[in-house]
Amino acid sequence: MDHLIFIVAAVYLLYCPFTKVEESFNLQAMHDLLYHGTNIDQYDHHEFPGVVPRTFIGPIVISGLASPIVALFKHWNLNKFFSQYVVRAVLGLTVIVTFKLYKKALRSIFGAKLASWFLIISVTQYHFMYYLSRPLPNTMAMPLVLLALYGWLKQKHVLFIVSSGAAIILFRAEIAMLLGLFLLYDIAYLKLTIKRTLCIVIPTAVILLSLTIAVDSYFWRRPLWPEGEVFYFNTILNKSSEWGTSPFLWYFYSALPRSLGLSYLLVPLGMILDSRVRVLAVPAITFVLLFSFLPHKELRFIMYVIPLLNVSAAAACHRIWENRSKSVWRAILALGVIGHLVCNVLLSMFLLCLSGLNYPGGIAITKLHRLEKNSTVPMHVHIDNLAAQTGVSRFAQTNSEWIYSKQENISYSDPEILQFTHLLMEAKMQYEPNVEQLLKTHTLMDSVEAFSNLEFNRESFFPPVKINTKPSFYFEEER
Repeated sequence: MDHLIFIVAAVYLLYCPFTKVEESFNLQAMHDLLYHGTNIDQYDHHEFPGVVPRTFIGPIVISGLASPIVALFKHWNLNKFFSQYVVRAVLGLTVIVTFKLYKKALRSIFGAKLASWFLIISVTQYHFMYYLSRPLPNTMAMPLVLLALYGWLKQKHVLFIVSSGAAIILFRAEIAMLLGLFLLYDIAYLKLTIKRTLCIVIPTAVILLSLTIAVDSYFWRRPLWPEGEVFYFNTILNKSSEWGTSPFLWYFYSALPRSLGLSYLLVPLGMILDSRVRVLAVPAITFVLLFSFLPHKELRFIMYVIPLLNVSAAAACHRIWENRSKSVWRAILALGVIGHLVCNVLLSMFLLCLSGLNYPGGIAITKLHRLEKNSTVPMHVHIDNLAAQTGVSRFAQTNSEWIYSKQENISYSDPEILQFTHLLMEAKMQYEPNVEQLLKTHTLMDSVEAFSNLEFNRESFFPPVKINTKPSFYFEEER
């Protein structure tokens, strides 16, 4: 049964291999570490640093683990994009390995059957499996969070504190609110003294801060602590709200129902039926509540609570299933438990189909390489902003003879546009002004469809919802 998580994670990776702008720093950094090595002048972050700096430590670890396979790809002269699959697969494996450790700890406390329900529920849900291999800062922190939770459950305090400190100091400072609650619990119940806590926390913090400042100051070429700057920008200055705001309870009525599926309804029931799971579920809910005070909200910010809340859902499923033979009513409830898993799978399949249509930039550049694979003319490709945000990475720039440019602030009416032989340009229809203007100098080659909207499917009962697409990119070739 443990193989399920590997299979489902592989399906998600293969179906959605491209990445978005939130993942771009870690992905580009892994590319540069693997393909440019010590030639830091060639690194992407010098030209496109992003709003806030991120640490190189995560990319160094993942690219280091992936480097033997990538070295073979280089030796065999394989398509560079295969390396993107590799680094994402390695990242996913680090999450899965620590997830299995966490499950092992759950098994020792709650029993094998509840741990099996926990695994089944987790693989039927969408967002944890989807994010598992995506190079987000949150995913980089996830193995450390799971390792910390394993340490906490097994009462390995050094492992818990060191892993927590690494997740907080290196990747996501807000995790302190979640793991700090578990630390306070141990101190309150005298499982850990304040003196021993400080003896572990202080040297851990000093070592980790020294590590990130030394490594990241080298790569960014200025003294800095990346996650400190991120925390200051997002929390102290509250500038993250410039990327949109959501209502206070958005995590509870939107993010958690989508990420947990119908298992969301079983979380409070599990807390009632098995009081032991409250020690995991209550800190998770408290963390989401505290994090709700920040106006800018994204589901990935709270992804760490999914493995915690799923324990409560698993407790409810386990109790209902074990009592299925006691009455007709309990048998019906047991069927409902199985039905909720089926609904989770159907929802996950639907969301995966939607996600596959959200990376038009990646599809566009792949299509361009296929269309021009036999061309002997030197290519100079302009990648516009939306293309760079929806799938075009350095791994996707697979032809070493081509020149790829993400030059910003260039108008399609600018004569400078004529230097490019090919353009990946955002457009919703062929007769938009910018497209028509370029047709004077370039030839329209092809287009890429992307997700547009949902509507009720009037043509058939199933599926009840129809996914509509619209043109998102057009290819232009110089005449």
